[in-house]
Amino acid sequence: MLLAETLAIFLVVAVVAALMAGYPVALTLAGVSLVFAILGDVSGVMSFAILGALPQRIFGIMTNEVLLAIPLFIFMGVMLERSRIAEDLLETMGRLFGTLRGGLGISAVIVGTLLAAAKGVVGATTVTMGLIMLPAMLRFGYDPRLAAGTVAATATLAQIFPPATVLVLLGDQVGNSYQAAQLSKGIFAPRSLTVSDLFAGALVPGFALVALYLLFLIAVAFIWPKASPALPPDKKTPRGLALVRRLAEVLVAPLLLIAAVLGSILGGIATPTEAASIGAVGAIALAARKASLATLLRPVCETTAQIVSMIFLILIGATMFSLVFRALGGDDMVHRALSNLPGGTAGAVLAVMLAMFLLGFVMDAFEIIFVVVPIVAPTLLTMPGIDPVWLGIMMAVNLQTSYMHPPLGPTLFFLRGVAPPQITTRHIYVGVVPFVVIQLVALVVLWFAPGLATALPHALYGR
Repeated sequence: MLLAETLAIFLVVAVVAALMAGYPVALTLAGVSLVFAILGDVSGVMSFAILGALPQRIFGIMTNEVLLAIPLFIFMGVMLERSRIAEDLLETMGRLFGTLRGGLGISAVIVGTLLAAAKGVVGATTVTMGLIMLPAMLRFGYDPRLAAGTVAATATLAQIFPPATVLVLLGDQVGNSYQAAQLSKGIFAPRSLTVSDLFAGALVPGFALVALYLLFLIAVAFIWPKASPALPPDKKTPRGLALVRRLAEVLVAPLLLIAAVLGSILGGIATPTEAASIGAVGAIALAARKASLATLLRPVCETTAQIVSMIFLILIGATMFSLVFRALGGDDMVHRALSNLPGGTAGAVLAVMLAMFLLGFVMDAFEIIFVVVPIVAPTLLTMPGIDPVWLGIMMAVNLQTSYMHPPLGPTLFFLRGVAPPQITTRHIYVGVVPFVVIQLVALVVLWFAPGLATALPHALYGR
């Protein structure tokens, strides 16, 4: 027993060490797990034959109807990014708010929110905004740290706003954990948690986070006006009815697409997978108005295939890790550790949130979802007073922070790759700190006001 749990601990340590050394995530998870499976078999604490369950688990992953939404949502996001809809939105919003002090930052947050709801992919949103909005903010005298931080933080909204890929994956993992937790308590007709529940639960916290970003930018504009100056008047900027027409041209189509996708999910008309197919077709229709589909489809499909392959390869590696970790008794060890923490339920949730935040320094959101959530969520959900939707949204906000905080936040690398030469790595790292603090404040608020996450799902689905 002691030897098995010791091997389980060293398995986790070895995986984290290999990831920090820069080895590929999926191959690290599978390779290290295989080595420890052999060690466990040789030492007699587990049977190597347990890996015979791996093919069936992989088949289950690849035929999971919920996970089918991921390639469709990613296709939708990449198609919208290639169709230059984002450029039109950024340009028009910049003209609308630019003459206000801090207006470019405000327009970046508003457009970023729309792109988050339309794309659900952080990388595409970061690259788009980094190429268009960041040079404009610098050209008009914005502080490089504020400009870089605003773009990075706004791009990560794609991790909390439906149809975020993170929410789809969390919905699947937390849903499985919720059923396992109920079965462990002798409930053989368990309630389910769906991706739709998390989509509904994420809306109010997502808009609250946007409001906090805007309040911060307005405060900076008044306290340090030189950091975010107003744009000089431009005679080319449309006014009156011309501006209204321009806004209608760039806003109506994306808003209709967002309404069709999210409305069909939240209204119970379509499952997330069905709504994702609606979004993909809608994105194709919008792109056809801007460019030739013959030139778009191939690169969009290639990019989609690359992203989806990465996600599913990590998921398969994480499945092998989970299988070996459980065979070594790691899940029982985690259950005992969380149950015996001081503070009871609150202490256990706090420990998991802190662990996920710290792991965000060395692992990305997908790795944490596939490796950590299946281990800790079943135990947490057996504890009294924990709503699965609230737990899922708490994890989502925490993971959103991991996308942005130094030194390994993926958003920082995406932005570094497209930022103008005058933006240094230091500018990006310093610039995101206030927004990381804002996200942590949002996490604290959500802790003390769980109704922000649970009220809408309860109203829509009776949760």
